[in-house]
Amino acid sequence: MYEDFENKPYIWPERDLATEDFKSVPKRNMESLGNDLLAGDIILLWRIAFDTFTNESWFPKYFEYIYGINAPERLKMLLDRGFAYEETAFDSLNHLNSSMKRKILKENGVAGLSKMKVADLNQAIKDNLTEAELATYFTVRGLNLTEKGERALAANQEVIDRHPKKKF
Repeated sequence: MYEDFENKPYIWPERDLATEDFKSVPKRNMESLGNDLLAGDIILLWRIAFDTFTNESWFPKYFEYIYGINAPERLKMLLDRGFAYEETAFDSLNHLNSSMKRKILKENGVAGLSKMKVADLNQAIKDNLTEAELATYFTVRGLNLTEKGERALAANQEVIDRHPKKKF
């Protein structure tokens, strides 16, 4: 089925291709875009650029079905090759809610928590904990683009333009 493709699409080993009715991955989504990136990699970078993507984010099925990539593996590649990076615990505070921040501060003996707003909580955490101490309280880390990732994203706007967008 994909014999003439430049790159073969990823197919989850447990998919039942014999009984499953599915469209094939478009050939253009499996063509290298430069830097050994595929269209699915650009969509991953685009999602990271929203500042809501974390090391615990789930991956929609369209990464396999439309873009032909194993998204967790390709994300690791993007991180390893310097297109994106994992934020520190301090930089990832925006992924925690206020009650989680209050709990961390309470466990560290900080008083007056009920009056603190988000900015106050963040500052109190920075004033009372080290990066290493804070990192022990939660594992979620935000992901962010590097300049290299931003350039790759900007150079491949047509991939983003073709991607279906949610309507609000």
